[in-house]
Amino acid sequence: MNIIKKTITLDDNRVIEIETGKLAKQADGSVVVKMGKTMLLAAVTCAKEAKEDVDFMPLQVEYKEKFASAGRFPGGFLKREGRPSDYEILISRLVDRALRPLFPDNFHAEVYVTVNLISADGTDMPDALAGLAASAALSVSDIPFGGPISEVRIARTDGKWIINPTFAQKESADIDIMVAATFDNILMVEGEMKEVSEAEMLEAIKIAHQEIKKHCRIQMELTEETGKTVKREYCHETNDEELKTAIHKFCYEKCYAIAKSGTGKHERTEAFNALKEEFTATIPEEEADEKKSMIERYYHDVEKEAMRNMILDEGIRLDGRKTTEIRPIWCEIDYLPSAHGSAIFTRGETQSLTTVTLGTKLDEKELDEVLIQGTQQFVLHYNFPPFSTGEARASRGTSRREVGHGNLAFRALKTLVPIGQNNPYAIRVVSDILESNGSSSMATVCAGTLALMDAGVKIAKPVSGIAMGLITDTKNNKYAILSDILGDEDHLGDMDFKVTGTKDGITATQMDIKVDGLSYEVLAQALEQARQGRLHILGKILETISEPRADYKPHVPRIEQIIIDKDFIGAVIGPGGKVIQEIQKLTNSIITITEEGDKGLVDIFCNDKEGMELAIRKIKAIVTVPEIGEIYQGTVKSILEFGAFVEILPNKDGLLHISEIDYKRFGNMAETGIKEGDTIEVKLLEIDEKTGKMRLSRRALLEKPDNWKEPERQERSRNNNSNNHNKHSNNRRNNRR
Repeated sequence: MNIIKKTITLDDNRVIEIETGKLAKQADGSVVVKMGKTMLLAAVTCAKEAKEDVDFMPLQVEYKEKFASAGRFPGGFLKREGRPSDYEILISRLVDRALRPLFPDNFHAEVYVTVNLISADGTDMPDALAGLAASAALSVSDIPFGGPISEVRIARTDGKWIINPTFAQKESADIDIMVAATFDNILMVEGEMKEVSEAEMLEAIKIAHQEIKKHCRIQMELTEETGKTVKREYCHETNDEELKTAIHKFCYEKCYAIAKSGTGKHERTEAFNALKEEFTATIPEEEADEKKSMIERYYHDVEKEAMRNMILDEGIRLDGRKTTEIRPIWCEIDYLPSAHGSAIFTRGETQSLTTVTLGTKLDEKELDEVLIQGTQQFVLHYNFPPFSTGEARASRGTSRREVGHGNLAFRALKTLVPIGQNNPYAIRVVSDILESNGSSSMATVCAGTLALMDAGVKIAKPVSGIAMGLITDTKNNKYAILSDILGDEDHLGDMDFKVTGTKDGITATQMDIKVDGLSYEVLAQALEQARQGRLHILGKILETISEPRADYKPHVPRIEQIIIDKDFIGAVIGPGGKVIQEIQKLTNSIITITEEGDKGLVDIFCNDKEGMELAIRKIKAIVTVPEIGEIYQGTVKSILEFGAFVEILPNKDGLLHISEIDYKRFGNMAETGIKEGDTIEVKLLEIDEKTGKMRLSRRALLEKPDNWKEPERQERSRNNNSNNHNKHSNNRRNNRR
């Protein structure tokens, strides 16, 4: 074995190791990346030839976490890893988006990148190493690739910047973003923030890029030492310069005119397709069939050139807007009468119908991943059906794109949505995209804000989002930053930069850059233009609803939360859950208890007001500590010769001595008229400090007769019977057990 190792030392002296030549040697390239006890195995393979008529980059990236890496069993009946989790899909997307732009434009062979988590102790976050591992595996292969690249997570905790923070360090961070870059250029940024400024976000990107440069240098050395500086030769495209010239000459001016017409998405698409067919008709049928893929490719390039030149030269966009102009917006709330909260947000030809559903603790999302376990109180799901773009095709389950876009909207809203003690409800937001022509994820953020406020969820501040684009001409040093981009402007442009935030700062971002040499000055200008657009959109949201509803809608099931001392949790639950089950059955409610520190959070979920009040009374009765001098409605549990035991609170009873029943003198308990099961009002006179036994009085609540004096014989009798009280009290408690 020819084992080669390289190391990268972070600023805090933690070390990342890269090793090749030991594992998975039959792959085109493979490495093991290690930091602490966290290890990733990355392997890449590539087909020798491209399939016929493939004119795109068929790249497949899979990030997989093995349960054995953390010493755990997978859940479920089969006890083996199944379909990828949302977390694995999100990391796969982060790596894919960084690698994809760096393969040659004319390279169309299938490439598979697999990154496996093979060891983890739950301290270091493996997702921050996945991009580095994938790039290093490509670097030690002969696959054509314009890297190396690396990805790092950068977080700011207590004002300090940390590269690749641990799980614990990330929890308290106010900035948490992933940055991918080559040695020279930023490629991808994604993450969440707690209302930070544009300048702070740019600072984070710059610091991350400095670290990435170190990673790229090490990979360059690794390529040299493995002898993989020369990549494989390939020829995946057939070209015809004469055809290319003919298409440009015939189509360019007409494409420019269509692009400038300002028509809608479908009309514009039909016009472009008709022009392509018009040119194809000028070529003999046999030749047109043979050169169909080249015609498609060359025509696409002409269409792209015309649109970009129109924007750069005239400042006019496909729908006639100026570069800083936002499409028309209309909003509506409470559209769905049976939903707990609903909203429509429409911006141009992009529309989201979003709902909010409120549930109990039992409705929270359960997380059972390799390194993450627990529950998630707030979730957001994004659905993108084919009809939203007018496509006639079947929907085949949740796509990776839907998972990614939903996660971005979730990150945008999550820090503003109340959770924990501030909100007893589980919250599910669902965005159904009904129309799409650019930035549907940002429409989800805006519709989500509206729907949450319509539901009465007390979000800290409204959030809006905008997608920015960029058109550049490096030869002539010209560029145009586009606010609120269309789908075609995303596809044909050089940047897709999504930014969400409140009036006070950024909450989430996602950026993909497709052009080399983008300066930080241009990024700063794009962020400022995004801020202005974001505030404009926020104004439209606030015109529709300015603050959350004061109360939930009448048909929303109610949750009341009681905070109890941790020591009472067992008493509320009861042996084998008997007590809490009886309360739920009696009141037709759902009750959950969560332990937080030295407190217990009791959430009561009930459709019926009377049931809710009864459940609250019963729980409070269990956790209430008897207080001397308080008056209680008690139930007579047993009759003795010298008095009665009265239960004043659940499982808490005291002695009502015969002398404390009335100012009258009774010879025996039969004369008092008190029977087992009677409800009587009593006052707590005394609690024995040693035994905790309680002495009750009914007499203390009656009007005292004039010149009344307590007989000495009764006082002696009470004292003589105190031992009997203790004996009977202990017997009753033993019987109850």
